Amino acid sequence: MTKTKILCTLGPSSLDPQIIRRLDALGVWLFRINLSHTKLNALESVVRTIQSLSNTPICLDTEGAQIRTGDFADTYIQLRDNTLVTIPKKLVPGDSTAFNFTPVGIIDDIHIGDFISIDFNAVLAQVIDRTSRNIIIRILNGGKVGRNKAVTVERNIILPALTQKDVAAIEIGKKLGLKHFALSFANKESDVDYLRELAGEDAKIISKIESLSSLDNLKGIIKASDSILIDRGDLSRQVPIEKIPQTQKWIIKTARDMRSEVFVATNLLESMVTNTVPTRAEINDIYNTLLDGADGLVLAAETAIGLHPIQCVSMVSKIIKDFETTIKGPRLKIRTPASSLLTTPHGGLLINQYMSNDELHKARELKQIVAPNSSLLDLEQIAHGTFSPVKGFMDKETLECVLDKNMLPCGSIWTMPILLQLNNDQSDDVEVGEEVALADRNGVIHGTLNISDKFSFNAEQLASRWFSTKSKQHPGVSKLLQRGNVCVGGEIKYARRPELTRKTYQLTPAETRFIFNHKGWSQVIGFHTRNPVHRGHEYIQKKALEISGADGLFINPVIGPKKKGDFKAEYIMKSYQTMLEFGLYPKGKVILGGFSTYARYAGPREAIFTALCRKNMGCSHFIIGRDHTGIGHFYPNDALEKLLANIGNIGIELIFFSPIGYLPETNNYGEKTANAAYCPIDGTTIRNTLRERKKVSDWMMHDLVQDSLLEMVPPNETMFVP
Repeated sequence: MTKTKILCTLGPSSLDPQIIRRLDALGVWLFRINLSHTKLNALESVVRTIQSLSNTPICLDTEGAQIRTGDFADTYIQLRDNTLVTIPKKLVPGDSTAFNFTPVGIIDDIHIGDFISIDFNAVLAQVIDRTSRNIIIRILNGGKVGRNKAVTVERNIILPALTQKDVAAIEIGKKLGLKHFALSFANKESDVDYLRELAGEDAKIISKIESLSSLDNLKGIIKASDSILIDRGDLSRQVPIEKIPQTQKWIIKTARDMRSEVFVATNLLESMVTNTVPTRAEINDIYNTLLDGADGLVLAAETAIGLHPIQCVSMVSKIIKDFETTIKGPRLKIRTPASSLLTTPHGGLLINQYMSNDELHKARELKQIVAPNSSLLDLEQIAHGTFSPVKGFMDKETLECVLDKNMLPCGSIWTMPILLQLNNDQSDDVEVGEEVALADRNGVIHGTLNISDKFSFNAEQLASRWFSTKSKQHPGVSKLLQRGNVCVGGEIKYARRPELTRKTYQLTPAETRFIFNHKGWSQVIGFHTRNPVHRGHEYIQKKALEISGADGLFINPVIGPKKKGDFKAEYIMKSYQTMLEFGLYPKGKVILGGFSTYARYAGPREAIFTALCRKNMGCSHFIIGRDHTGIGHFYPNDALEKLLANIGNIGIELIFFSPIGYLPETNNYGEKTANAAYCPIDGTTIRNTLRERKKVSDWMMHDLVQDSLLEMVPPNETMFVP
């Protein structure tokens, strides 16, 4: 948790249950409701909605002593140079010829000759006439003006510290248990005292510094307040914009000298109202604001009306994290990884076990062990960090710990044995303490192993403890029994050569994290599969996005060796690529990447294992479907539930789904119920039908996906493993 606080304004773009939960998860310290843009009759409902979704405190930001434009017939009006405009007391549907100021009675205090700036100096006008019912202004500098925008009279006009609406809103806030109140346009100490009198002695008052009067009376305002907030936007109506930086520094220093918290608002990430990434100038501004000593940053339009509220908070969080972790010490830390809000790798560190060029050259002189393809895939994934914190093939102590306690000796949860089995000839030829090269059948070196342990085992007993069965009908058991009864363990190094690592669509954990960070994602759902996408898969993927509020979905099919009758990897990837190309997933929400590994069919053990692998890839959530990573009837339906109850929190949120079918009465998809017709989506039916080069119904698998697969199959070949 960072020390610097994030205050987030909620508005039309962010008053959404999923977004509020995400902002809460990102560590927002305070939710701000701007009363200038919230109707009084909607306030209680808005507050109760936020309170039902989050325990983050809520702050009511008052309208305060300010003048604003009234309502318009359209969203904006265009005021042209040298035109005359009427500002009446009577409410009118505003247009370019007449519109209101609020409060409407304020025109009684405006004099002929006064200069008026409208909408942060977009328009400059001068009063040229007045009656008891209106004033007439001439437009000296035209521009576009919006509803409810700031109006500044270039002469000090004394306004009440709080509007009638503010007073009523404070009562609603107190009734709902709110303790935080922000005083807009705090001009003097007595304004703060007045708000505290209404809000209660235990209220937390944030006074906003946004006028010349507030600067003149700064120390008194700080003394009466719990904290202050520099609103650089409104302040720039009275302070020349080029003087705002030095004014900010002076305010922050004054507040810190008086041991008061100080927050900074306005234009922190203005470009991200529409864009997904900020400008360099904005990043520099935020960093310098933190260097000035600000205790917190306030996002306003960025999260209230912007298109990317979650990305904005994520970006500010990353800047704060980078500032707080790198500012300490005398040396500039440039070569550190980019700041990230993604879930921490399992065990705390992403393992990187790659050989240098010198090590690869020396490996050619080492004794070679020809390792099975599956072990070479394990070697690769260990090196990439997919199996973090595992650094090599397991020794006997580690294996026993995994089988008995579902953890590694270091204490990290782990459920899957990672073993290198040797036949008798190989085992007789190696000793503990040796470094050996691991090669494929063609003699290509994939890596090295420093042997720290060599041990024998009873294959049937190991199978029973690992797969909960001794049956040779189980493919995992069958593979285990076919290999030797001796294992060697120790740390590995991987020869990271392009011809070994650049498999189609494959992404390493470092690469997935790079992509997720680039997209501004902090919460990502992982999906594991070894089949082409059908409608049931599509439903649970989209449903998981909906219920989790995650930023994106990472579809991560297994592209390693398969058993006979399984779909070949290229057809699995093609099915998903077709879905993406035809826009059948939410735009910008899905990344496809292959996982170069193989199925163990270890049921609940493998379910946890595949989830931890996706955690290392940067996923915060993981989808678990029916009989996930199991086979046949070897694992009871509650096996995973029991294992999870035994091992506890694994650091990645699991999203469970029962079998999904087609509901013809509603032309939709969902779980089976007693009261509705239900058509199951059967993978076996899909495989058998495609094997005959025919198609299942579109409700089971998209026609365009089936067409793309059938068109891809060469004559006299099949899309299945022979």
